[in-house]
Amino acid sequence: MSTQKWRAERFRRSPIARIVRPCILAALVGAASIGALASEDAPAAKAFCVREQPLAPGPRITPFLQYQTEQAWQEDEERVKAWEAIRDEKELLKMQSELRQKLLEMIGGLPTAKTDLHAQVTSKIQMDGFSIEKLIFQSLPGVYVTALVYLPDDRSKKHPAVLVPAGHAADGKFHYQALSQRLVGRGYVVISWDPVGQGERSQFWDVAAGKSRYNLICGEHAVMGNLAYLAGANLARWEIWDGIRAVDYLLTRPEVDAERISITGTSGGGFQTALIAALDERIKVAVPSCYITAMPMRIANRIFADPDSDPEQDLFGMISNGLDHPGLLLLMYPRPVLVAAAVLDFFPIEGTRKTVREVRRLYERFGRGERIGLVEGYHGHQFSPENQEAALNFLDHFNQMPIRHGLPQIKELTAKVLQCTRTGQVMLDSSDAKSLMDVIREFYDEHKGAPKQTLAKAYYGARYSGVGRWDVSEYSGSFAVEGKITWEGVGSSVSNGTSIDRYVLRHSRVLEMPLLHIHKADTEKRPVLLWFRENGKATAADWPEIKKFVAGGYDVISFDVRGLGETRMPYTAVSPDDPELGALDFDHAYVNPISGVLANHVYNSLLAGRPYFLQMMEDAEIASRFAGEKLGAKVTAVSGRGDAYTLAVAISETLRGVKLLPGPDARSLKWSEIVEEKRETWPIQYLLPSGAYIH
Repeated sequence: MSTQKWRAERFRRSPIARIVRPCILAALVGAASIGALASEDAPAAKAFCVREQPLAPGPRITPFLQYQTEQAWQEDEERVKAWEAIRDEKELLKMQSELRQKLLEMIGGLPTAKTDLHAQVTSKIQMDGFSIEKLIFQSLPGVYVTALVYLPDDRSKKHPAVLVPAGHAADGKFHYQALSQRLVGRGYVVISWDPVGQGERSQFWDVAAGKSRYNLICGEHAVMGNLAYLAGANLARWEIWDGIRAVDYLLTRPEVDAERISITGTSGGGFQTALIAALDERIKVAVPSCYITAMPMRIANRIFADPDSDPEQDLFGMISNGLDHPGLLLLMYPRPVLVAAAVLDFFPIEGTRKTVREVRRLYERFGRGERIGLVEGYHGHQFSPENQEAALNFLDHFNQMPIRHGLPQIKELTAKVLQCTRTGQVMLDSSDAKSLMDVIREFYDEHKGAPKQTLAKAYYGARYSGVGRWDVSEYSGSFAVEGKITWEGVGSSVSNGTSIDRYVLRHSRVLEMPLLHIHKADTEKRPVLLWFRENGKATAADWPEIKKFVAGGYDVISFDVRGLGETRMPYTAVSPDDPELGALDFDHAYVNPISGVLANHVYNSLLAGRPYFLQMMEDAEIASRFAGEKLGAKVTAVSGRGDAYTLAVAISETLRGVKLLPGPDARSLKWSEIVEEKRETWPIQYLLPSGAYIH
């Protein structure tokens, strides 16, 4: 390759090439467009760019990320005030009951019937002092769970039991055999199972390729979890149920002492530990590892430190409902709980310390201070040997086990040796196995008979910001405040009698909206059309369509919704679990639903209780407010290109007096159809919890 070609290729693949595309490289595209559309006198590409200089490439705290973080902290402050008002244990237990009900609502409730487990031990491995049974049971009819049961050889007495839910590892339960062996070595009966979408429980197995169509770490969770949101549930519902049914199985074993059941897991296993213990009081002691933090801090760092989509950990309203991680721990009160943490984790340690302090104060206030603790290891995201030893000692103490020191030796076995199924995948082994995508569809079918919710009711609900009453004024250089929109004109150009005026709108303290006002270069007032495409406002390539609307008697306002267009973070979130996702070009990587910047913004919005889709609609109302107050023109119509037509339809159904106009290549997604068709991927920005019951 010549030096010139090598430099060109290096630039093409570089972050800066991906970032400057919207404006600087758009000039090259615009030049080509002008040539192709010379008869239409298309404006130069830079006429559609509001920012004079694009953002420098790399991770950054964008206004949108700052907005999401501040919103989360505001909601956290409300929770803290409510906690500070607790006067006695009766009030604490009342709050605990309310939080438990909210948690159940956020996951879509739990199944009402405990069906036959049909538990089957497929084989047994004898080890030194204990045995390992390979178990398959059905948590729901057709929903097969692959598990390992570690049993001490000593059958002269009943043993305490420990659940070890697997964290995010492609090999699921195999990855946690060291912890399981150390527990059984101390005299515990242990059950460790594959979460759905991991290990032997792939839901999207490609037989020909011999692997999942997605990765078995977080990828399958993203596909299932996004669909579950639309159906009004959360993937956590079924993960928690697997754990509850694992407790049911343990109680069938004569070796198990029903009064001494504990749970511990790390990462995704720490998440399951917290939620299973919160909702199943048969579990007496809990040790979540590498999960507990403060969610506002997680909102701030997830894009950079752990961008993989993991919807089960992002419960809709988790922060806004006053739950967050402190609430999960409070749901365990007064049971013993030890939080294991890693100082260098992507779950921020400062959040862990804050959360444990808050919950400990309540434990201590009511004489339970010895039942809660925190152990920290100076390392990254792992259940380190030192943290494991502290966890085992904690479990021993509260299970009345002998005092021991050190960790028992282990003999690690291969995944093949520990395989529960014949083929390595339970969906291939069992002809009646039911995909969780089918289960989600069934959940939707069971609930779709309820009264329909309107989109307007969702938009104008409790968390509506009141845009229709906001003041509008010219930008004076000061910070934006709540309840006010300020506008700044940043340039204008004229092409063949049509003006393109460029503005920046500032609102909600930190948010900025790049906006174009495209109109005839005269003073006549015309009705306004809102127009946008999937990636934001209009570009030079859209000029033929825009020009038709202007010729048809409309002024056109086109804008970038928060997090798209020129407000995108100029950064590719590289998944450590699936590096191929990071190799996508910037435009596709940014919106990737498995691991992308936009997906993380979407999940952040769910935690704070105001879905991103509704925030996009809010941006349309902000643009309309600007049009009325600054331009003296009324927005009467809306349209969009491609999948953006979905947003246009929603705006026309919600904002009064705004009609829908057809657009080229228009595609309107219907949430009910996505669920009914069990569609695996779709534009993540259109995720709306319970949306399937609206359309």
